[in-house]
Amino acid sequence: MTLDISAASAPTAGTTARTARPRRYVMTPPHFFAVDYVINPWMDTSSSVDVDRALSQWETLRQTYIGLGHAVELVDPVAGLPDMVYAANGGTVINGTAVVARFAHEERAGEAVAYAEWMSRNGYRPVETTHVNEGQGDFLAVGTTLLAGHGFRTDRRAHDEVAAHVGMPVVSLELTDPRFYHLDTALAVLDDATIAYYPPAFTHQSRATLAGLFPGAIEVASADAYVLGLNVVSDGLHVVLPSAATGFAEQLDAAGFRPVGVDLSELLKGGGSVKCCTLEVHP
Repeated sequence: MTLDISAASAPTAGTTARTARPRRYVMTPPHFFAVDYVINPWMDTSSSVDVDRALSQWETLRQTYIGLGHAVELVDPVAGLPDMVYAANGGTVINGTAVVARFAHEERAGEAVAYAEWMSRNGYRPVETTHVNEGQGDFLAVGTTLLAGHGFRTDRRAHDEVAAHVGMPVVSLELTDPRFYHLDTALAVLDDATIAYYPPAFTHQSRATLAGLFPGAIEVASADAYVLGLNVVSDGLHVVLPSAATGFAEQLDAAGFRPVGVDLSELLKGGGSVKCCTLEVHP
């Protein structure tokens, strides 16, 4: 069940007026979801996975997007690729260019083929990087800039490659905590000028960079970060986030956003949540 924590509330006095913009998302249903290997600290092969529950939670997320007026397109899942549900990692699609992922782990390499096929079918010519890049897991657009993570998955050298492909400046940010192995687990883009992040997930230098670029950023507490509360999707007004991140939801509401909580606890067993399941196709 989707919980709209503050859908009827007006922005707090003094906050910026927020505006929603229709978005285009790509998702893959978790028909083959499992935890068959360990490539991040969230994964435990001894834990059981309820695929029916995962599908139900994923469908609630899809219907939430549709209910908010967004377009959702589907990529068929492939047997033997249990992490394919985490569509955000499939690539970066922006400025008319589709950069297909190059995965760090062999277990996920086949996903790049499937998402490249979707790109081709939709009028893009997929381009590749020489170095590891894990798509929107580590490349997040904020306004006319890409924030790019490295430290665990995406190779720092891929930042320059992606920047050249899409024609956008890239700000490199280094992650230091393996629980936050992708940028989208530690930082959320809320609109073209606003972010939220978990400072302990970054090096001191990267924290200083973020503080300089986004002095009004929302800093999220550990309790919310540790349920992947920053793994969100925002349309500029509505912020779809894990329902367990109640403290962050209150911060969003106070800042004039409308938090919409969704339970993806089954998919959290693989180390992913809302944003991980959502590849945004940027204009």
